[in-house]
Amino acid sequence: MPPRKSITLTEAELRLMKLLWARGESAVSDLVAAMPEGETLAYTSVLTTVRILEQKGYVRHRQEGRAFLYSPCVEEQEASRSEMRHMMQRFFGNSRERLLLSLLGDEEIDSQELQRLKEAIAKAADDAEQPTLPTPPAKLAGAPIRDEAAKDGPPRVMTGREVAR
Repeated sequence: MPPRKSITLTEAELRLMKLLWARGESAVSDLVAAMPEGETLAYTSVLTTVRILEQKGYVRHRQEGRAFLYSPCVEEQEASRSEMRHMMQRFFGNSRERLLLSLLGDEEIDSQELQRLKEAIAKAADDAEQPTLPTPPAKLAGAPIRDEAAKDGPPRVMTGREVAR
C-alpha cells in the first residue's frame, strides 16, 4: 500500500513557502534565483515541489503568457498553527498542557523565554475568565429575547416567561 499523503510541509516545501511568503507571486525561475547560497535547487525540483504545494492547497497559480506565476493561498501564521495542531495531536494527544510541560522541561529555555511564557499564560487565563455571552439582567425578564438556537428556521423571539422556564 502506498504511503498516505501528508498535508504537513516537508523541509523543502517549507523553504519554498517562506520564499513565496516573503516575495509574493513568483515564477519558478524567480524562486530558483532567490534560493539562498548553498541551498540551490534545480528548476525541475522547484517546479515539482511547487506543484505538490498546489495539490496540498498551500499555493495557487495563474498564467501570464507562457509562464505560471505561483502565490501562497495560506498565510504563514495559519500554516504555523496547522503544523502545531498536527504535532500536538501526533505527539501530545491533543494536550496543550503536555506540549507546554515538554517545552518547560527543556534545559535550553532561558529566563526571558520563561517570563514571556508566564505572561502569555496569564493573558490566556484572563481571556478565558471573561464570559463569552453576557447574562441578561433580571429586570429584563419580561423583555423579548431572540432564540438563536432555533433549529427549524430563522431565530424567533421568546417572551420572558419562555426564557424563565
